[in-house]
Amino acid sequence: MKTTILVVDDEKQTRDFMARALEGKYRVLTAPDADAALKTLREDESVALMLSDVRMPGADGFQLLQAAKKMRPELVVVLLTAFGSVDQAVAAVKDGAEDFIMKPVDLDQLEMRVAKALEKVAMKSELESLHKQLDEKWGLSNITGSSEPMQKVFRTIRQVAPTDATVLVQGPSGTGKELVARAVHALSRRAKGPFVAVHCGALPEALLESELFGHEKGAFTGATSRQIGRFEAANGGTIFLDEISEISPATQVKLLRVLEDHTFQRLGGTENVHADFRVVAATNRDFRQYVDDGKFREDLFFRLSVVDVHLPPLKDRPGDVALLTGRFVREFSEANGNRVTGIEPEALRLLERCSWPGNVRQLRNAVEKMVVLSAGGKLAAADVPDDVRADAERAMTAADAVQASPAHVPPAALAGTLEEMEKARIRAALAEAKGNRTLAAKNLGISRRTIYRKIEEYALDA
Repeated sequence: MKTTILVVDDEKQTRDFMARALEGKYRVLTAPDADAALKTLREDESVALMLSDVRMPGADGFQLLQAAKKMRPELVVVLLTAFGSVDQAVAAVKDGAEDFIMKPVDLDQLEMRVAKALEKVAMKSELESLHKQLDEKWGLSNITGSSEPMQKVFRTIRQVAPTDATVLVQGPSGTGKELVARAVHALSRRAKGPFVAVHCGALPEALLESELFGHEKGAFTGATSRQIGRFEAANGGTIFLDEISEISPATQVKLLRVLEDHTFQRLGGTENVHADFRVVAATNRDFRQYVDDGKFREDLFFRLSVVDVHLPPLKDRPGDVALLTGRFVREFSEANGNRVTGIEPEALRLLERCSWPGNVRQLRNAVEKMVVLSAGGKLAAADVPDDVRADAERAMTAADAVQASPAHVPPAALAGTLEEMEKARIRAALAEAKGNRTLAAKNLGISRRTIYRKIEEYALDA
């Protein structure tokens, strides 16, 4: 289907001349003035580009540009005039014009500039669509955060995605390693190709090789037909090898060869198969230590870790808990009829204090449970699951007890109630810091606000 272009010019001869020049490649509509052009835009939503003269009776081209953009922000507008200037060109671009062409119009230039304007906007639209798809489809909230460790992850993804470099994603279970792999794929030139995920740890060795490389008919009992493998299926796209550290030594050797030349043989076959794929691997182990312990080939490790992405556990970025919680509350509220409108500060405080051993996955499950079981309105502290509440309360008790103690804590501070221990430690820290509260707070590992509150609470001013 041809792209629709609207040509607007008060001179019929010029208008028809441009229409004839463009109608071979495009569906062309014409209008003699701004009012007719706006009427056409209202009635025909297929118009993708408007080519308009600047000087016309009634509303001029600049006024038409502003009105058209207000009506159709996505419309591509190219202005042309015989009385152009640099100032007019700048003003047109600022108002939303994609290009500015001088009259008399050269037909070859006209076709080229119109095609370039449409291509530029199409690329911008495609990129915006890709980012929207990535955010909505792959749940970027799982890999979103304002903490510095996560900002580093984002920077690395943006830098490596446009390349074909092999990426190794490391991090504890539940931190979103597959989502990082999908983000790398979706932001790459391979985005339109397949994304093939293989969970290596879930498959026995014999089955894993068949899954990865495919097999020929009769290769083993039950192989009744040829089956292509995941590497072959990932041709033109990305293959994600999750739990890569769990593959056997024999499979490691074969994988090394595949990474070297992207060529392999199906099980039971003799034909070399070549595939064009990008590899993203992931592990929840300390991979370098695993290699040093002799459990994984070092040469394969180096092949896999061209670019490393390290995902921090959620407990190391507590400031991101509120962002993630807000996203999950909205997600599950929409899925369950929008009964939940938010979360109370006390409930959020409990979530922020939890250590989250299961990381983002555990937080997401907890919020889903809270939303599903809630009576509606804002989630309250009573909605927090018992195991999360218990974990958070333990953490708060430990924090209030002031965990770091100065070197010269009197023996009496090591016995008695929690309150007595805390009071003795703060007194000792103040003595060591010669009354400097900021230094005492630093030595204790607490904030200035906390030490001021504790000094007042325990009447330690004297």
